[in-house]
Amino acid sequence: MTEETSAGALVAIVEDDAAIAEGLALNLKLLGYRTETIGDGESAVARVEESRPDLVLLDITLPVQSGLWVLERLRGRQNQVPIIVLSARQDEFDKVAALGLGADDYITKPFALAELLARVAAVLRRARLSDPTRVSSTPDSPSAAVQPDQALRFGDVTVDLAERTVSRAGCPVKLTHLEFELLSFLCSNSGRVHSREELLRQVWGFQQGQARTVDNFVAQLRAKLEHDPDQPRHLLTVRGSGYRFSAA
Repeated sequence: MTEETSAGALVAIVEDDAAIAEGLALNLKLLGYRTETIGDGESAVARVEESRPDLVLLDITLPVQSGLWVLERLRGRQNQVPIIVLSARQDEFDKVAALGLGADDYITKPFALAELLARVAAVLRRARLSDPTRVSSTPDSPSAAVQPDQALRFGDVTVDLAERTVSRAGCPVKLTHLEFELLSFLCSNSGRVHSREELLRQVWGFQQGQARTVDNFVAQLRAKLEHDPDQPRHLLTVRGSGYRFSAA
């Protein structure tokens, strides 16, 4: 376990491949981040809770315990640190599982370094917007911030933009940073059709990305907020075009 000291947000790199971990740490340090590398899943849970990093880069394939195990344990302990999952696996099941367990993003290896660094900046930016005390200094990145001036309601769901909370029938619903950003963007632009590419730009801050990522997140929101996720009333698919929100 090693740590670099430099100004900026602390990024924990949970990766057992020393070459990959060192390369990521070096490039993050060049951008002004602090880094900590952790080599196995079991150590990761304890260390993340102790050091309270601003973001975790989490490999799925780890010794002792897997990255999915780490993710499940952290979210089960109500630790909402932003997590980007890294995986060499192409299996769609792993991506769906990671996002379902509360990952904020998922990147398949091999990845372009520039894309990973852009995603790190975007996730940290969203985290700072949702909790200004959490991230003290991060490089600039695109933001999809919504002005928190009202509570949005549809069906039995209430979205409080000021408090960044969601409830359904009076019961709290836990959303990840990205789930909340996507929901608030769609709700705040009710009735409009948004392509997947537009949502990637506005919510994720990416000029390019995998459209399937949007589909996965919409599916997660439907599972948490729709009475019948297979026949949604509010988070609607517009075939061939994208998604539209309806409060009716």
